[in-house]
Amino acid sequence: MQIAITFRHMDTVESLRKYVEEKVGKVQKHTNRPIEASVVLSVEKHRHIAEISIVANRIVINSKEETGDMYSSIDLVVGKVEKQLRKYKERLKQHKPINTTIKDLSGRINVVTSDSIEKEGEPRVIKSDNFSIKPMFVEEAAMQLEISNYEFLVFTDASSKRVCVIYRRKDGNYGLIEPEY
Repeated sequence: MQIAITFRHMDTVESLRKYVEEKVGKVQKHTNRPIEASVVLSVEKHRHIAEISIVANRIVINSKEETGDMYSSIDLVVGKVEKQLRKYKERLKQHKPINTTIKDLSGRINVVTSDSIEKEGEPRVIKSDNFSIKPMFVEEAAMQLEISNYEFLVFTDASSKRVCVIYRRKDGNYGLIEPEY
């Protein structure tokens, strides 16, 4: 672990340096790789400010605390960083990739929509619809989309035999997505 400590508007205090190294060293247990930490300790009038920037596992965590005592500022800012790292670690443990099948053997498309987000900020599947893919021309697909209340329509282009998506644009026109093989 690499820790860079900077003192602003105050003299370098060896006891503070050791205290920061000890506290930030305990953060290492929440990561499985070495981390880089940059700590800035500063004093402005009666405010004691501690700032930490940590780079670990391809994420950057920044935190800042200010109190009337430098040691309590360090404790609070390290607590914030530990909480953020624990939250990140839990998200990695809970993350399970959703296996979405675009086209099954019967030629049907399974469309999954996510309209809400849980408290933790992770999306969840709340609605699933099945559409049968019909061969049709682009003009016919545009008419089908116009009479339906859907935002998009998946169809097989009758001329190219490719699966395409036609969607409603915000300006009232239609967009077409054609895959390239």
